[in-house]
Amino acid sequence: MEQKNIIIEKSLDFSVEIVKFCELLESKRKYVVAKQLLRSGTSIGANIFEAQHAESKGDFIHKMKIAIKEANETLYWLLICERSESYPTDSSLKLKTEELIRIISRIILSSKGKFGGSMLLGFAAISTFVVHKIKLLFTAV
Repeated sequence: MEQKNIIIEKSLDFSVEIVKFCELLESKRKYVVAKQLLRSGTSIGANIFEAQHAESKGDFIHKMKIAIKEANETLYWLLICERSESYPTDSSLKLKTEELIRIISRIILSSKGKFGGSMLLGFAAISTFVVHKIKLLFTAV
């Protein structure tokens, strides 16, 4: 049985929730923010998903850094909604964004620290290591 990749699952579920929230924004005629939020919010998972097939450790870290930048931008748009009186808000999306930022940060730090220097390990070993670190993170909480 294949192990589930927690960050892939969380980011995919998050993307679906972002799509639904953006549909709500569009129904309220908040097109500009909806478009920006849709792009950044779904880009998080897309970059994490792409990182799973990175060409190297450096490429993996780079894609995860892009994912965290997109997560920060997503948080920005959610804060705009929160502070704008006529915009709908979803506090659970904000919390989930912050959670993704923490997880991605840990993955980046773990990948840099554990595999610093030469990389003779295959990418599968990196993915297994990251999944293990994520599981440790969730059991520690």
